[in-house]
Amino acid sequence: MQLQFSSADESFRLEVREFVKTHLPADIRRKVELGLRLEHADYVTWFRILEQRGWITPGWPVEHGGPGWNHVQRYIFDEETLLGGAPRIIASGIQMLGPVLIAFGTPEQKNKYLPDIRRSNTWWAQGFSEPGAGSDLAAVRTTAVLEPDGKHFMVNGHKVWTSYAQWCSMMFALVRTDPSAKPQEGISFLLIDMASPGVEVRPIRMLEGGTDLNEVYLDNVRVPAENLVGELNKGWSYGKYLLGHERTGIAGIGSCKQQLARARTLARQQGLGDDVVIQARLAQFEVELMALEFTALRLLSANQQSRIPAVEASMLKVRGTELRQAIYEVLVDIAGPQAVPFSVEAQFLEHLSEASTPAEMVSLAANCLDSRKLTIYGGANEVQRNLIARAALEA
Repeated sequence: MQLQFSSADESFRLEVREFVKTHLPADIRRKVELGLRLEHADYVTWFRILEQRGWITPGWPVEHGGPGWNHVQRYIFDEETLLGGAPRIIASGIQMLGPVLIAFGTPEQKNKYLPDIRRSNTWWAQGFSEPGAGSDLAAVRTTAVLEPDGKHFMVNGHKVWTSYAQWCSMMFALVRTDPSAKPQEGISFLLIDMASPGVEVRPIRMLEGGTDLNEVYLDNVRVPAENLVGELNKGWSYGKYLLGHERTGIAGIGSCKQQLARARTLARQQGLGDDVVIQARLAQFEVELMALEFTALRLLSANQQSRIPAVEASMLKVRGTELRQAIYEVLVDIAGPQAVPFSVEAQFLEHLSEASTPAEMVSLAANCLDSRKLTIYGGANEVQRNLIARAALEA
């Protein structure tokens, strides 16, 4: 069985495919195809190309700069850009904060922040997880105390696993504004300038040598009261709304297809195009990916009428991240001993010629190691299974 799309949708697919082919810079495509490290400038370059075409915020409404696509067009866009070798849209401002501000922000907040998000002038860090509050966000201990004049919050705390904070000038954070309330009822959603006195970013070295994750320390950071999103002490609702969007994206269906195509190409190059075991594993991934696609399309269609993505987002997150990990693992298996050599420097395009392994394999070990985080961030899969089970039992 194959997914069936209308002739209009297929025409749109060809339009996106041609746009990526003609507008994506060759050096960026090369990095993505080889699994090399992308820099901030690579993402910004591609995002601004998409913004000029009006395609950088596919999930936003037209009045705020979105393209006005339906759920099928958004799905096709994600698939075709990734299959064409483009970087995935990872900016937290586009995928997470933008929908929250559109739904709950003041007109002033929308006018101030949304245009710069679209233009990649401002990148946003996600200040949710803490050392004692990873998947259990209701346990956040970072405090925000409103000063007597009511004009500023004084923020103190410690955020961790903050993706790409080194590239970000702003952060949206969950903070505790009523310590006496029940855990989920005393949290607010606050926008924090990363250049404020008292903000310190410390990189966390990851398995593959990168520093995309960070710790953020907040020591007596003064934040204007107008940076509060929505109502005081209602941040838990906004955080859940945001996480629904995040988990849907983390499923990474386009990324799965991208890496599955990479695996098939590598298998042919390694003389394993007819290997029964390898081909059976790849066929199984294809079947599981098709099932994931159907689920994703059902969820996106339902969200046209729903303000808060349903528990199916957790289902997509669990299955999509596990599938991506499995595909990265089979890539290493296909490469065999040639996937073993590991070099942090070789993951950059400018050092590719210095690598001791073929270009197609130089990043396989790093990609596989990096994929371990997929089932942890955005809410650990173990916790997501609890959410799914609870929803099923309460249905």
